[in-house]
Amino acid sequence: MATMTFGAALNDALKLEMKRDPTVFVTGEDVGIYGGIFGVTAGLLTEFGEKRVRDTPITESAIVGCAVGAASAGLRPVAELMFVDFIGVCMDQLFNQGAKMKYMFGGKAKIPMVLRATCGAGIGAAAQHSQCLEAWFMHVPGLKVVMPSTPADAKGLLLASIRDDNPVVFLEHKMLYAVTGDVPEGDYTVPLGKADVKRKGEAVTIVATAAMVQKSLAAAEKLAAEGISVEVVDPRTLQPLDEDTILDSVKKTHRLVVVHEAVKFAGPGAEIAAMVAEKAFDFLDAPVLRVGAPFSPVPFSPPLEQEYIPSEEKIIKAVKTVLGK
Repeated sequence: MATMTFGAALNDALKLEMKRDPTVFVTGEDVGIYGGIFGVTAGLLTEFGEKRVRDTPITESAIVGCAVGAASAGLRPVAELMFVDFIGVCMDQLFNQGAKMKYMFGGKAKIPMVLRATCGAGIGAAAQHSQCLEAWFMHVPGLKVVMPSTPADAKGLLLASIRDDNPVVFLEHKMLYAVTGDVPEGDYTVPLGKADVKRKGEAVTIVATAAMVQKSLAAAEKLAAEGISVEVVDPRTLQPLDEDTILDSVKKTHRLVVVHEAVKFAGPGAEIAAMVAEKAFDFLDAPVLRVGAPFSPVPFSPPLEQEYIPSEEKIIKAVKTVLGK
């Protein structure tokens, strides 16, 4: 094990896979000389050269179009969009082309591409650089959606995503880049579609994603001091979703709180709550509660931004509510 940040773990994954597989290349705005705005691609240009680390103009449609075309021709591109908010510019290339090619060519086409993008609020980047839009991609057949919450998962999931033969949207929460943790050295993967129980508990299940995993774990620690045992489940991938791990947890605790930073209305928690209601309703002793952002653009004002982001206090309140406290 090595101790490294979330960002360094992603960088390590890219270096390992580019060394192992010459068909892997990185492309996007400022991924080369600058090393990425959050440092994830630092050092790649020096090590692998301009042919495999390609700085692009500010044109998201060209970045994703290039990735889809390269993937269909046998390469394994890792494209970076900086901010997921910019994905509206290139949605046609992603959801009408990349996501559908395998289906429309009778399974003969492979589109092994990864689209990396940052998401989430917390740095005062305002309404156009702070959103969590994972629910958009969960709704598109043909796309896989990954949201790691720890450095170890970030590395293992990125390696698995690059090796997958389908397009993967890989979302990195900005507030996680500096988080440190133990990361296995060398080559290892975390399978897509497999959730992880980050904390075992008996009274309530929390299903949380990305940065909300860290807040849910902190809330669970505080609740433990009050004698409330909380289990925290991190899906890690939202498509495919590991329903079995979530259902097994709910069948044990009989209560569920879903926590995500995306807008609560029609967010990823809505699908998780509906799935549990359909498949484990008889095990529930209380309604499923969701903790998410309000139906509003992300504010620029620091106090308003902090109110917008789900907090430990809101998570604790939801847990106590489903317990009738």
